Amino acid sequence: MNSNIKIAVIGLGYVGLPLARLFATKYPVVGFDINANRIASLKAGTDTTFEIDDTVLQKVLLESPGNEKGLFCSSELEDLRSCNYYIVTVPTPVDKNNRPDLTPLYKSSETVAKVLKKGDIVIYESTVYPGVTEEECVPVLERISGLKFNVDFFAGYSPERINPGDKEHTVEKILKVTAGSTPEIGQKVNELYLSVITAGTHLAPSIKVAEAAKVIENSQRDINIAFVNELAKIFNLMNIDTHAVLEAAATKWNFLPFKPGLVGGHCIGVDPYYLAQKAQEMGYHPEIILAGRRLNDSMGDYVASQIVKLMIKKGISVNGASILMLGITFKENCPDVRNTKIVDVIAALTDYGIQVTIYDPLANPEEVYHEYKLETRNEVPNQKFDTVVLGVAHSEFLKMDLSQLQKPNGLLYDVKGVLGNNVDGRL
Repeated sequence: MNSNIKIAVIGLGYVGLPLARLFATKYPVVGFDINANRIASLKAGTDTTFEIDDTVLQKVLLESPGNEKGLFCSSELEDLRSCNYYIVTVPTPVDKNNRPDLTPLYKSSETVAKVLKKGDIVIYESTVYPGVTEEECVPVLERISGLKFNVDFFAGYSPERINPGDKEHTVEKILKVTAGSTPEIGQKVNELYLSVITAGTHLAPSIKVAEAAKVIENSQRDINIAFVNELAKIFNLMNIDTHAVLEAAATKWNFLPFKPGLVGGHCIGVDPYYLAQKAQEMGYHPEIILAGRRLNDSMGDYVASQIVKLMIKKGISVNGASILMLGITFKENCPDVRNTKIVDVIAALTDYGIQVTIYDPLANPEEVYHEYKLETRNEVPNQKFDTVVLGVAHSEFLKMDLSQLQKPNGLLYDVKGVLGNNVDGRL
């Protein structure tokens, strides 16, 4: 690889920081984020997302930008000017109507365009529908920089495959798909990632192919989870243990081991809408993709109704009952609360007149309140509840004696299906 490579990573969240840290073991890297508080905590050697161990982060931190390998974190545009590879790792959410919101991509493209120079390469990692990089982002880069695409500057795409909270499948251990705006740039992008990704790379023939590959990864998981969620609804009506059925079916060598659950977060619960939006623009209505989304989005209400039915059967008065919700993040052992579907369960339970207390040792109470106007706590409540609901399978919860949180005739419901058979109900 060219010894003059200097990389900028735009967006230091769950995707950007692990990638920036990895590249910093070999290259000079500037990590850029518009969140001043995020930059301050990273400069102090602390990652509040828990994706990077603080001791590992501190080993690569630089006090000032330079040409030696390491990571300098900044929110100043000028610190990006000397870079020649720009990797954009910002979120791609949907709006309240589940339509793709490309605002973060547009704004980050504007930022890069202000410092873009001849010969630079801009690589996008954000999950998008096919065509976004070249049809939406590149025009922003051209308009603001005044440079011509594939003449003065070039583009690449390498979709993120980060699994938040997973300490086993870290970024360097997951094979990376790469692509470039020309065959030569594709080779350069591929070589850049191959220099740090020990699992290897796959060079796709075009950026659109790489974009499509990423968006179907999560759409496929969404549809498979929707299938087992529908099975759970059917088998519950038949008084059959869904988990026992799945365990039996999994004895066949080619059975796919998906489990029922709430589908939230910023990937599986969002990305299918990007593909669906593009399909509809092309005049095709994607029936299976949207059917899966509808079913998975309905699961919050369904879980709440199952809890209430069990409360009634156990003689617990629903109106005014107390429930302890264990967890509000979108997945276990991760502080990320974006697009968590636990809030759907809480909203439905509250509609029944139930008083819900939320306990999550990892979630930031200020962030939860900002996103959902819900009060949450980081300490174990000093009281007993009519019902305890395991909403998120944090390791800390699995070590607890949950019976100590229940009233004598209390109910224990397991959304995640990880507590075995010693529960009153599970999804």
